[in-house]
Amino acid sequence: MRAQDDDKPYDDINITPMLDLAYVLLVIFIIMTTASVQGIKVNLPKASAAVSMAKPQTKAITVSETGQIFLDAYPVTLPELESRLRSLKALNPDFPVVVKGDSTVQYQKVMDILDLLRRVDLPQVGLVTGKAPKD
Repeated sequence: MRAQDDDKPYDDINITPMLDLAYVLLVIFIIMTTASVQGIKVNLPKASAAVSMAKPQTKAITVSETGQIFLDAYPVTLPELESRLRSLKALNPDFPVVVKGDSTVQYQKVMDILDLLRRVDLPQVGLVTGKAPKD
């Protein structure tokens, strides 16, 4: 009767060795991942939890269709603009500036403002444009 039992196919599969292998591979992957992320140990500087009140405020220079220059919403002349930008640069040397020019204004007015920003040494300058009309 034992000869017949040996020829009979297995009804169940023993998955314990396969689970052991999966756990061993999982542990190896965890160890290898944490070992590769370690890197060089350094003492990192600590940041304060308080929110900084000195955020860089973007200044907007606008040239209207009549050629009038505005710093934010205040009308200024070109020499006044230069003096105000120099005083702002003394307070915060790296603040961003955006230039908005009306489409009908003379190109030279915008170029004068860009030249003034170069003289004052303000490198973070952006030019504002409108969205193109959809066809």
